[in-house]
Amino acid sequence: MQLIWLRSDLRVDDNTALSAACEQGPTLAVWLVSAQQWRSHDDAPCKVDFWLRNLAALSERLATLNIPLLVREADTWDQAPDVLLQICREHQVQALHLNEEYGINESRRDQAVSESLSQAGIAVHRHLDQLLFRPGSILTRSGGYFQVFSQFRKACYERLHLGLPGLRPLLTPQTPLAVASDAIPTQVPGFAVPPASLSDLWPAGETEAHDRLQRFIDEAVDDYQLQRDFPAVAGTSQLSPYLAAGVISPRQCLLRALGHNHGEFDSGNSGLVTWINELIWREFYKHILNGYPRVSRHRAFRQETEALPWRHAPDELKAWQEGRTGIPIIDAAMRQLLATGWMHNRLRMIVAMFLTKNLLIDWREGERFFMRHLIDGDLAANNGGWQWSASTGTDAVPYFRIFNPVSQSRRFDSQGWFIKRWLPELAASDEKNIHSPMPLAPLFATNDYPQPIVDLGSSRQRALNAFKNLSTRQVEESPFE
Repeated sequence: MQLIWLRSDLRVDDNTALSAACEQGPTLAVWLVSAQQWRSHDDAPCKVDFWLRNLAALSERLATLNIPLLVREADTWDQAPDVLLQICREHQVQALHLNEEYGINESRRDQAVSESLSQAGIAVHRHLDQLLFRPGSILTRSGGYFQVFSQFRKACYERLHLGLPGLRPLLTPQTPLAVASDAIPTQVPGFAVPPASLSDLWPAGETEAHDRLQRFIDEAVDDYQLQRDFPAVAGTSQLSPYLAAGVISPRQCLLRALGHNHGEFDSGNSGLVTWINELIWREFYKHILNGYPRVSRHRAFRQETEALPWRHAPDELKAWQEGRTGIPIIDAAMRQLLATGWMHNRLRMIVAMFLTKNLLIDWREGERFFMRHLIDGDLAANNGGWQWSASTGTDAVPYFRIFNPVSQSRRFDSQGWFIKRWLPELAASDEKNIHSPMPLAPLFATNDYPQPIVDLGSSRQRALNAFKNLSTRQVEESPFE
């Protein structure tokens, strides 16, 4: 008997570990409910709900293949070895198959499971699945991990030109087993059930993920390079929750894109080339996560920036979290996040830079808040994006490049459509006044919209001074490395 341990790979098609298990013999699947661990990782209730809904869809697909799905509880990951060992003994499992994950806690968990099962004579097979290239296989000439995205992308393209990753063959039903599948929970204690509207926004299942990918390629990808920065336009694939949960694989995405672009990575359809670059960005941050474990521990990649004098400003932080900053584009973006579990990528950069530069609040506060609300929350991508915006990370924006949220709003939401959607109190304003937080403007005097909590000009200078003074401050010694 083979056992596939499902984690961030909630699909049947092109699931490397599942295919490998089925090739070896009769297969069982298992999912572990780890509520306390998920809470410690700040996983959002909407993300846990998305997992459960996709698990239910996956269970139905596995049933057509006669693969039973077991659901067991391992409240924290240190319980996983014993829980899995018990399943293996109960069902005479000869080998456990799992797809690799790359956070430091995930790596330690998998190592502990491997050691426990190996001591009991049960083989453990780890498989590359959520990435195109195994971390450690794309390195600089000196043997280190790339720290600059453009160089990493070039190395990836060189590898892809040598040969594309293939998809796993479609599975065929196995002989039925005398094992019943468990019921899929609809809720996990400690995680509130999100409103039904989120199920409508983010339907579960592989079919939905592939339909989204195809619609994107058919309807939006030609203009992706031009439209992806405009939050009022449906110009992105909105596949990130499905990629984060493993409902669709990066190989499926890449090969579909290349098939539409005559096999070209860096020529042809500019929209597809730009989108493929986004897949490589996702890859880049996971390689960084593996190569520099300190980022898994919420430490700055650029260790000298640990000395930045972040402000303790709980009222301003709360105003940012609740969409009450008095800066319309910031507040509209935060309200989108709270209502949908998702935020447009351009807006993620704008709100992150506002928090870390204009408010000079520690990027970790924002990283944590995003993880607690994002349906596509992913440690590597979220950390990478926050550290990029805060100028503390690898390949980060230079500290002196600070987005002006009003200028960004005028450029990417010129008519104010996005702002009006999420800030109905500003619906009557014209396109000239809707972006500016001028406290004396008539627009702001006739409704309940708050005045700005910070002056953009002086706060920008405050951030510049903080970064300039880094070289004269004592850099904190990292206790982790």
